[in-house]
Amino acid sequence: MGFLSSTRQFLSGTRKNSKSKPPYLLSIRSSTTLIVLTVNLAIFTDIFYYALIVPVVPFSLTIQAGIPEDQVQHWTSILLACYSVALFVGSPLAGLYADHTSSRRWPLLIGLFALAASTLLLCFGNTIALLVVGRLLQGFSAAIVWSVGCALLIDTMHGAAGVALGYAGISMSVGLLVAPVVGGAVYSAAGYYAVYYIAFGVVAVDILLRLFMIEKKVAKQWLGEDQSPSPSTSGNDQVDVEAATSPIATGHGAPESSTVTSGVNISGSGLTPEESNRPQHDDIEEKRAEAINVASQDSVALMEPASTGRRLKILLKSPRLLAALYCLLVEAGIMMGFDATLALFVQTTFQWNSTAAGILFLAMFLPGFISPLVGWLSDKFGAKWPSLFGFCLSVPLLVCLRFVTENTIQHKVLLAFLLSLLGVALAFANVPLMAEITYVIEEKTAEKPGIFGEKGIYGLGYGLFTMAFALGGTVGPLWAGYVVASVGWGTMTWSFAIWAASGAVITYFWLGGKVRRSEEATSNEQRVEQLTT
Repeated sequence: MGFLSSTRQFLSGTRKNSKSKPPYLLSIRSSTTLIVLTVNLAIFTDIFYYALIVPVVPFSLTIQAGIPEDQVQHWTSILLACYSVALFVGSPLAGLYADHTSSRRWPLLIGLFALAASTLLLCFGNTIALLVVGRLLQGFSAAIVWSVGCALLIDTMHGAAGVALGYAGISMSVGLLVAPVVGGAVYSAAGYYAVYYIAFGVVAVDILLRLFMIEKKVAKQWLGEDQSPSPSTSGNDQVDVEAATSPIATGHGAPESSTVTSGVNISGSGLTPEESNRPQHDDIEEKRAEAINVASQDSVALMEPASTGRRLKILLKSPRLLAALYCLLVEAGIMMGFDATLALFVQTTFQWNSTAAGILFLAMFLPGFISPLVGWLSDKFGAKWPSLFGFCLSVPLLVCLRFVTENTIQHKVLLAFLLSLLGVALAFANVPLMAEITYVIEEKTAEKPGIFGEKGIYGLGYGLFTMAFALGGTVGPLWAGYVVASVGWGTMTWSFAIWAASGAVITYFWLGGKVRRSEEATSNEQRVEQLTT
């Protein structure tokens, strides 16, 4: 029992009692740099693992599960669909759990163990059932990483949501860039199992970092002692109320000569101390009672957070949030649509092999490294204008892609150039939309302090984001694949341009700027934290 209790305490970070010693290297393990690094490695691991094994899934079906060649495409599609379904269903559940648990590290570790189990099943599974379970676990792990990881980034860098999520954009770009190249090279050189050995190594490093990390709110259990007020500034609630409401405390009090000391007559007055002090004393008592009454009313309002269903209803009634989710679906659909069709297009048009096609993806994903800059712009100017710029830029680029039709140097250069600019446009569209979810939650919290409770609702918010992204990642490839197969590449690109134009319209009319926090809203948030701790 003692071992289980100690293990649970270690995983959740909950302090056992007042005499518990702080963890080793607490300041380093709870630093912003380490937390951001850990979350971004988790996102990188998820994307890297996904992109790493996609090229080898057909081989696992034939070699491991013994599926006939004529059924490989059918089962490959089913396995990809299993991942998307698990991601779509698991994201809000993971977000809800993260908002109710005492630590975000615990669900992150659950997701990591699910990823490790998925890797084992996909590597050594010799039946189609085991491969399906492996893909479901992989999707569930991704749901946790994105929902909980983004929420943890916001917890850590609360005043810079756009920049924090910009780093997540870099992790995604690096994973998409590195994994196909590494996976293809390793498979060609060392075979099937070597690809998964790389995945095991990345997962092992991820496990170590997630165990080493300590959340800031957990670290405050010990760091708060060093920052506690001195005895001279501490006191009971009545003293605090008096200090906040008396004229002396606000700098508009009576002169020093009017100060009353018990048992001493006032200079130059024949009044006794009690007679001289009675009006001021009554005034202070009246203000004190009024302040206590107001504080009591505020505490009642702040201590009654909405139920889970009402929280979700509040979010979904926000036009800003619905607009952001739709635009995220569009952005994900366009990006994943090209992921599903670009390699085949360059193979049939330019007779390129998989390596050359993989290099071409660099042109599309390298611009993702500007994501933190885009996030900073979102924090400074709001999500609307950077995202609108991204969608408006993507429309003519998508239309112009239909002009790439011949196997010539000019058309190859044109394709690379257009894809590079499209990568910039997608970065401008994506990061502000992710940050907009935080801005919406902040707006609702400022309107009704305490409505989302002590732990907030960022997990559920980014669970909805992951759902939208998963839905776009399902619709986009199906749309692109069907249109390319039916009427060709040119029709697919201009149909995507129309889709992007719809995102631009939604962004312009319904997306909002970032929350401009008033002093009252900031004070309310501080009061919530004091009342709920």
